[in-house]
Amino acid sequence: MSCKVLMAAAIGALSGMGLLAHGDEALPEHLRDTGLFVAGSNSEVRPDVLPFSPQYPLWSDGASKRRWIYLPPGTFIDASRPGAWEFPNGTRLWKEFRLERRVETRLIERLADGSWQYATYVWSEDGKDAVLASREGAPSLALSGPQPRTYAIPSESDCRACHEGPAVPVLGFSALQLSSDRDSLAVHAESPSSNEVDLRQLVERGLVRNLPVSLFKTPPRISAASPTERAALGYLHGNCGHCHTNPGASDASVPLDLRLAQDVADPASTEKVLRSLRAASSQFRAPGTTTAVPLVAPGASHDSALLMRMRARDASAQMPPLGTAIPDSEGLALIARWIDRDMHPSTARE
Repeated sequence: MSCKVLMAAAIGALSGMGLLAHGDEALPEHLRDTGLFVAGSNSEVRPDVLPFSPQYPLWSDGASKRRWIYLPPGTFIDASRPGAWEFPNGTRLWKEFRLERRVETRLIERLADGSWQYATYVWSEDGKDAVLASREGAPSLALSGPQPRTYAIPSESDCRACHEGPAVPVLGFSALQLSSDRDSLAVHAESPSSNEVDLRQLVERGLVRNLPVSLFKTPPRISAASPTERAALGYLHGNCGHCHTNPGASDASVPLDLRLAQDVADPASTEKVLRSLRAASSQFRAPGTTTAVPLVAPGASHDSALLMRMRARDASAQMPPLGTAIPDSEGLALIARWIDRDMHPSTARE
């Protein structure tokens, strides 16, 4: 059977599952037409598309990822608000998900009117093409291979639920995430390759401007009492901070009065996160009980709602509520270690 026939069969199968978006003129049907790859290729990234990797990556059921950003010629990111960078119109970011093979590549793009659009491209099993998924996503895409499994393609509303809670919808591309002072204990983080850009390189190339001089001279890092605490707070920032951003705000995206996002411009950011963790009122009840469990029980991770909800995969309890079907054992172990040791009453800071 020819490659053309195989490709037609793959696209036909996706269309039959409702994965192709029809009538959407703003989005190309094929990933190769979004500007990620050089003409005629499905793997060679264009030289003006820059790879990067955040130091605190989001857990996605063990998928490995690659990430890129494109800024139109002559434009730059305005970093005068360090926690809410202003990206120029025409900015595009891609994130590729791989489980033994490429499964999907997500695109977020800022349009000419300043709004953002989101799309997902699903790779054919032979890896020769990626086609546009429908706005409704696909909750159970079947993946074959040595370990067959189902995989969830997010809907557009899923994308917006995560990306449009914080001050800027671009996640994982920020002063903290791109700092050259990387956290050696960050869970699932990979060492940046030589061609990946970091904060200093972006500033030196004029692609990020108006960054406070202090953040350029001293690369941002999470202030913490121990390496474990730094990694734990970084994990919560990367996995939870995009929803738990600004407690008490009238437009808060979640009802729990909890701050997990770090603010590199605020020297007291870590203290505010820690106070929020101690003060937040949890209404969560463990199965079979009628008494609310504290969000964090210092020295007792097994009694902390934070860990229970991170471990849960029931829709009524799971945190984060989207994007994962498998608990992150390494992340859970890190948070448990931090609560049991660093937050123990005998060692916790005042």
